[in-house]
Amino acid sequence: MDHMQKILRLIPSVDDCLLALLQDPEFETIPSMLLKKSIRDVLDRQRRKVLEGHDVEAKDLELPVLLQGIQQKIRELHQPLFRRVINGTGVIIHTNLGRSILPGDVLSQLSETSGNYSNLEFNLTSGERGSRYTLVEELLCELTGAEAALVVNNNAAAVLIALDTLARGKEVIVSRGQLVEIGGSFRIPDVMARSGAKLVEVGATNRTHLRDYSNAMSPETGLLLKVHTSNYCIIGFTSEVSNKELVSLGKRHQVPVMEDLGSGCLVDLSSFGLKKEPTVQEVVASGMDIVTFSGDKLLGGPQAGIILGSRDIIERIKRNPLNRALRIDKFTLSALESILRLYRDPQTVFERVPTLNMISAPIEVVQHKAEQLAEVLEKSISTYSIIQISEVMSRVGGGAMPEQNLPSRAVILRPLHMKINHLEAKLRSLDIPIIGRVENDHLLLDMRTVRSDELHLIAKGLDQALTSEL
Repeated sequence: MDHMQKILRLIPSVDDCLLALLQDPEFETIPSMLLKKSIRDVLDRQRRKVLEGHDVEAKDLELPVLLQGIQQKIRELHQPLFRRVINGTGVIIHTNLGRSILPGDVLSQLSETSGNYSNLEFNLTSGERGSRYTLVEELLCELTGAEAALVVNNNAAAVLIALDTLARGKEVIVSRGQLVEIGGSFRIPDVMARSGAKLVEVGATNRTHLRDYSNAMSPETGLLLKVHTSNYCIIGFTSEVSNKELVSLGKRHQVPVMEDLGSGCLVDLSSFGLKKEPTVQEVVASGMDIVTFSGDKLLGGPQAGIILGSRDIIERIKRNPLNRALRIDKFTLSALESILRLYRDPQTVFERVPTLNMISAPIEVVQHKAEQLAEVLEKSISTYSIIQISEVMSRVGGGAMPEQNLPSRAVILRPLHMKINHLEAKLRSLDIPIIGRVENDHLLLDMRTVRSDELHLIAKGLDQALTSEL
C-alpha cells in the first residue's frame, strides 16, 4: 500500500501539466476547458492503472512522458468528427463517404450566400415576402421540360409527400418487381404505409404486364406508381410496362401516374460504356404526372428530393403540411441552384461536375494518375512496401447503375513489415484519412475516385503510416 501511495504521489497536478502544455504554441489557442479535460483523462487513466495493480513505473509518470499522451488526446478531441477523407475505393457516388462532391464554384456561391444574409424568402422585385421554392423551380423546369417543380430534403421525402398528397387512404398500384429497398433498410412498402396509402402489388417479380395494372384498377385507386430499379437489376425472362402505356391507362381512368427515378440523371451516360438509363427529361416527356429523383447522386449536387410534375399536382403537394417538415434549407438551395446552372452548358458540364467527371474520365487520364503516384511512392516507401499498378473496375455507386463497371487503374501496395489490416487502419487514422479497399492481402487505391491534387496527400499519408513505429 505504501508503494502504491508513493507511485500515486508522482502523478503531476493538472496545473503543472497545463503550464507545460502552454509552452507549445500549438496549444495556445485551444480552449482551456478542452486542455484540462484532456489532462484529467490521461491522469485519471494512469491513476486507475496504479489502483488496479498494473505495473506502472516512475518513469511512466514523468511530465514529459505524460505530455505526449495528453497532446495526442487534445489533437483527437480538437479534430472535427465530420471531416474530409480521400476516396480510393473506386466507388464514385459512395454513400458512406458523402456521395457527390460539389464543384469549387458551387462551394464559392454556397459560402457567399450562407456567410451573409440572403434573399431566401424575400422577393427582391416586389420587396415583399417570397418563396424559397421559386429560387430553383424555374431552372428545374427549364432543364427538364416539366410544368412545375418542388424540392424537399431527400428522395424518400419526395416519394412520401407525393403519396401522402395524392393517395392517402387510397390504393397505389405498383409492380411486385419494383418494391425496392433503399439504404438503411427503408422499403417502398414502408414509405407507402407511412403516407397512409394502401399498397396493391401486381404482376410477378420478373414480369408485369399492362393487364395486371388494368385488372387492379378500382374506384379506390389513387395512383399508379412506377419505381425505377436503379439500385438492382433483374435479367433473363423479364417484362415491364412502358411509361407510354402506363400514362395512357392513367388518363383513361383519370388516375395520376408517378415515377420514382431514384438516382435521376440529366445527361446520357451511355457514351461512356454504361447501359442507357432514362434521363429525367425523357421521363418527363413520356407524360408522367409526377417524377421524383435525388439531387446528390447522378445529378452530382447536394442531398435533395426533386419533384417534377403538372402544375396543379405540384401546387397540391406544396400546400401539404408535410412540406414544412421536409423543406430544404438555404445551404441546399444555394448548392442546388449552382449545380443546376452548370447543366445549361452541356459542353462543359462533364468537366465541371466532379461526379460526371469521374464517370467520364478516359482510362488514359486514370492511368496517368496511377503512374504519377507510383513514381512518387517508389522514391519514398519502396523499402517498406511493394508497389504495383493494376487494372481494376470502378463502380458508379449510390444505388445507380447496378452491375455496371468502369475500367480503371489502381495503385496496389503490399507492405513488407506490417499486416495489411494494420496499414488500412493506420490510413483511416490519419488527419486526412485515406480510404481504400483490401483484396487478397493487398491495399488497392483506385485512381478513378482520387483527384490529382490529392496524390501528394496520399504519398505523405502512406509514408507516415508505413514508417511510423518502425
